[in-house]
Amino acid sequence: MAQVTLRINGYAYILGCQDGEERHLEAMGAEVSSRIDGVRAAAGQSGEARMLVMASLLMADEIFELRGKLEAAEAAAAVTAKADPALGRKLQRMAKRAEEIAAKLENPPEQGAPAGVRPPLQ
Repeated sequence: MAQVTLRINGYAYILGCQDGEERHLEAMGAEVSSRIDGVRAAAGQSGEARMLVMASLLMADEIFELRGKLEAAEAAAAVTAKADPALGRKLQRMAKRAEEIAAKLENPPEQGAPAGVRPPLQ
């Protein structure tokens, strides 16, 4: 089992992960750190717990908005499915995969379990 040290808001957190998942965990830590930096820039320095809660709420808000966009896309896909059944099936598979990714982001695996969600390819 690999270990990764994440530095978030000046604190070091040592977390375990499956071998090969280190970069993914580091990317998630960088995202959280970035959110906290944004909170600090907007609201000033605050307690660690408060900043983590505020960053978490910002991330949850983004997930909520993305879920709304996904539902709108699914509704549009349903209309398209009637017009072109093959395309509709493909869109439904894509929507299902997006839901699975969103669910994993909302409910991350326990420490040491495989993350399963990878950062997008660039």
